[in-house]
Amino acid sequence: MQLFDCPENPCPDGAVVEMITTRDGVALRTARWPALSPKPKGTICLFQGRSEFIEKYFEVIRDLRARGFAVATMDWRGQGGSDRLLLDGRLGHIDDFAHYGPDIEAFIRQVALPECPSPFYGLAHSMGGAILFANLPPGASRFERLVVTTPMIDLGSKPPAARFLARFLGGIGLSRRTVPGFSPRPVGLKPFEGNPVTSDPQRYARAALVAREAPELAIGAPTVGWVRAAFAVMDHLMDPRFGADWRIPTLIFLAGEDRVVSSPAAKHFAAKLFATKAVNIPGARHEIMQERDAIRDVFWAAFDAFVPGTK
Repeated sequence: MQLFDCPENPCPDGAVVEMITTRDGVALRTARWPALSPKPKGTICLFQGRSEFIEKYFEVIRDLRARGFAVATMDWRGQGGSDRLLLDGRLGHIDDFAHYGPDIEAFIRQVALPECPSPFYGLAHSMGGAILFANLPPGASRFERLVVTTPMIDLGSKPPAARFLARFLGGIGLSRRTVPGFSPRPVGLKPFEGNPVTSDPQRYARAALVAREAPELAIGAPTVGWVRAAFAVMDHLMDPRFGADWRIPTLIFLAGEDRVVSSPAAKHFAAKLFATKAVNIPGARHEIMQERDAIRDVFWAAFDAFVPGTK
């Protein structure tokens, strides 16, 4: 599957798109771009959040290449242009966040290592951050440093019975059903007003356009199984014992107005990890890299100070 290109969201030049297969047989859509400089500073490996797709990050990819980096990215299993895990491909599903581990492994072994210049740096958002924290070997990662925006350490708000309901419905064989009260309609097509992800109407509209014009890339509601798996991985990350052997220098960005995930939980999580710092951006909503320019400028300034060779 190729990348969806349109005038409102043009694909950066030089993309190489390929499908790779994980050791458990899942096909993943990947894309990579060479650095604009003849002497690249390394490769940024970009990992998305839930319901996202490569096309949503075209602007971020241009920003990274302008800084002298090559960029490599992929769609997680179950979303974007990668294999869907259910017959109803509109639903976001996973049984266990450990199942994303083969995605990381295949991407690094088949795309990053053989095709991209080192050193490697990870840049992840939300669910992507939780996946990396839970699946990367903390002391032997391929990444020199990690940058994570608004990691999914805990949810910003949740019904008191959500955890019990997910466990109960999953336990009686309904893990592949839609969470009650949610719609399979793509999440990116909800109205801008009142949205929790960005205060920038143009960037919100751009992502919505892709979801509308290329609906095969978008997903809607999570399944009961995804919710149950999300609670399990968050419990694992919030365990006081997690991170005792973490050695990857990491910068975590918190959004001052995040209603999707819990900033206090992410701040507490960062404090227990070695070589990890949390930075709060006041006024930002959940998707910091898709925010208005003033907020993105703060993000990029901190990114530049943290990632070696940027400046």
